[in-house]
Amino acid sequence: MAQALLHDPDVLILDEPTDGLDPNQKHEVRSLIDAMSKEKAIVISTHILEEVEAVCTRAIIVAKGRIVADATPAELLARSDRHNAVSLRIGGDAEAARVALLELPAVVSVEAVPGNGLFVCARDGASILGDVGSVLRDRDIQVEEIHVTRGHLDEVFRSITTAS
Repeated sequence: MAQALLHDPDVLILDEPTDGLDPNQKHEVRSLIDAMSKEKAIVISTHILEEVEAVCTRAIIVAKGRIVADATPAELLARSDRHNAVSLRIGGDAEAARVALLELPAVVSVEAVPGNGLFVCARDGASILGDVGSVLRDRDIQVEEIHVTRGHLDEVFRSITTAS
């Protein structure tokens, strides 16, 4: 990387810039990329999708020599089947909660998770947190823990690159 930076190029192309680095080194390289990106165009080639979320403002996915996606990481995450899904742990009757949540129009499925948990998938990535909270509150069902899932770039990548 030092060799690439030595002549202060306007465009910098990096191949797997954090591969094999420990977390502290990754942080330093990501900070360096962020600082340089204000004055340079930086192109990163990587198969580590965590890297895309950490440093990229735009992602292009190439499969079989063709561009199959060109979007921001957030736009790609929104394509995930798990985007805006709600994961929760119920303090009481998880089955009653599951049945109640299936009545919500924006809910496509509710999966039981070990430990009295539920995983609620949103239809078309809709924001369902408020509705989930309301229906459980209205039915007096105690929620011990709740999280919204952003989605997974790995899943989106597989979906895009394996589509016919």
